[in-house]
Amino acid sequence: MRRAVVLFTRDLRVHDHPALAQAVSEAEQVVPLFVLDEAILGSSFAAPNRIRFLLDSLADLRRSLRGLGGTLLVRRGDVVGETMRVVGDCRAETVFLSADVSAYAQARARALAVERVAVRTCPGVTVVPPGELLPAGGDHFRVFTPYWRRWAETELRPIHRPPRRLSVPSGLAVGRLPRLADIVPGEPSPDLPAGGEEAGRARLRRWLRTGLDRYAELQDDLAADGTSRLSPYLHFGCLSPREVAGRAAGRPGTEPFLRQLAWRDFFHQVLAARPAAAHEDYRPRRRRWHEDEDGLEAWKGGRTGFPLVDAGMRQLAREGWMHNRARLVAGSFLTKDLYVDWRLGAAHFYDLLVDGDLAQNAGNWQWVAGTGTDTRPNRVLNPTLQARRHDPEGKYVRRYVPELADVQGAAVHEPWKLGGVRGYPPPLVDHAEAAARFRRT
Repeated sequence: MRRAVVLFTRDLRVHDHPALAQAVSEAEQVVPLFVLDEAILGSSFAAPNRIRFLLDSLADLRRSLRGLGGTLLVRRGDVVGETMRVVGDCRAETVFLSADVSAYAQARARALAVERVAVRTCPGVTVVPPGELLPAGGDHFRVFTPYWRRWAETELRPIHRPPRRLSVPSGLAVGRLPRLADIVPGEPSPDLPAGGEEAGRARLRRWLRTGLDRYAELQDDLAADGTSRLSPYLHFGCLSPREVAGRAAGRPGTEPFLRQLAWRDFFHQVLAARPAAAHEDYRPRRRRWHEDEDGLEAWKGGRTGFPLVDAGMRQLAREGWMHNRARLVAGSFLTKDLYVDWRLGAAHFYDLLVDGDLAQNAGNWQWVAGTGTDTRPNRVLNPTLQARRHDPEGKYVRRYVPELADVQGAAVHEPWKLGGVRGYPPPLVDHAEAAARFRRT
């Protein structure tokens, strides 16, 4: 009897799961497996927000697989060793998994490939697989716009239905899902969203019904909260990015939203080609970052004296998520007003973001710091002008900075006029002077 193991990683779903679909089509019995990898649990990934979301997603995936007649085996330890132990226990011939782009994921796939079992990698983490689109004479696209043009005209793979039925060999220990405290100390953000495919698909349905048609109008409106908030579900693979793109295509207002999915794919193909870009400058600028512990801590705590920056940082702490426009402004402030190394900002984001994706986080931080793929590396975002443009009535700021709740209208965006507001700090820097100093250096 042909048997296969499906090793789940960042693809915690049953809808449009190419590796699962391929395993079911080729094997008579399929063993779904997730390994709580000690190497990852001992890294910066193991922050309460992401672990809470991961555990929610695993519990939801197990329920879905049981509804198909199967279950999800859970193990903890070395991912290659635990996978091969399950392969031996069930006498499987093949391991199926989704291809991923980080240096660690690529090394994991290579380590599995040297074991005495066939290993099959399938797409599923991005809309268009990294490496499928190549520029003339290059190994990856370095600028987004030409990548987007190719991406938008690419014929996409079919969307896979969930299996109708799974058959799992008997006698295998299923393994229990741990509690959050069994993995990591600390508490998650109080307003963290629930993880799992069921929650992700419900959010996607609401977004397509009530949000997509106004996305172009509202995507940068901070108070309107007009973005999809699908990024955590895409990061953990609770939603298939290919299915999201397919269900959005052809609807009113879809192109700006599809561009965001293409940006996600763009950064994945950058990291696939240049794994060191997760922690090294993609385009070295020979910048000498400042050591400013006080400034860094004030930025982390939302105490910079610039209301939009502070609102974004406090949203991050409360929800494990931040509006993309606020991410750009907060990142620009840290790297170009305070001149603090982008890696320190990225590490803090990675501590708290439930959608903390290695490719996206490093790619966006390098873009805003001027060391990445931005064709205008010296651009500086003025936090006051950005606030007036994208939060004109100050509703977003007052939502997250209660000290400013009684400041009326646009006055909430004028840091130099907030000195009399009890409990709110003065600005850390003069933005005009900081921007001029950045451009000089």
